[in-house]
Amino acid sequence: MRKALAIILSVLVADQALKIWIKTTMILGQEHVITDWFIIHFTENVGMAFGMSFGGEWGKLALSLFRILAVAAIGYYLWTVAARGARSMVIVSLSLVFAGALGNIIDSTFYGILFSDSYGHVASVLPQEGGYASLLHGRVVDMFYFPLFEGTFPDWVPKVGGDRFLFFNAIFNIADAAITVGMALIILFQKQFIKEG
Repeated sequence: MRKALAIILSVLVADQALKIWIKTTMILGQEHVITDWFIIHFTENVGMAFGMSFGGEWGKLALSLFRILAVAAIGYYLWTVAARGARSMVIVSLSLVFAGALGNIIDSTFYGILFSDSYGHVASVLPQEGGYASLLHGRVVDMFYFPLFEGTFPDWVPKVGGDRFLFFNAIFNIADAAITVGMALIILFQKQFIKEG
């Protein structure tokens, strides 16, 4: 269980420290260009992954509650397999998914009441007038942008032929990366998960 706790705490501390730094030093939409293919771009995700939303305010509340229940289930499963002495890769992958999901839940649950908005100014912490949203209605802070290369789809490709594309235009955070790596490990080492079943 020590390995799981170390991974979870490392991801959470790094994720939240970077998000709070971004939120308290940058204006929404501001960028720091590190290289042509690595940009720190401050954006906030109001809904699900890739900026999709679901059912307005009630949808946001339902999504937040679903995330909390899902993380609780993942945490319980992680605790039970760790207590049974599961293989290292099972612990590592589940810990990454759990930590990443929990990191994004912290944003969507608490950031709305802890921070002012970031539109046209740097957010303040615990503003006198209150935060930008109520409990469970916050937005997830994203910042990593890797526009690796641009091109044009060949004319023979249906519906998008001739259109420009940018390869890797998603903007994400440390929590998202932890979830992605954890899920990739689960897929790669699925036989170990079946044995732990």
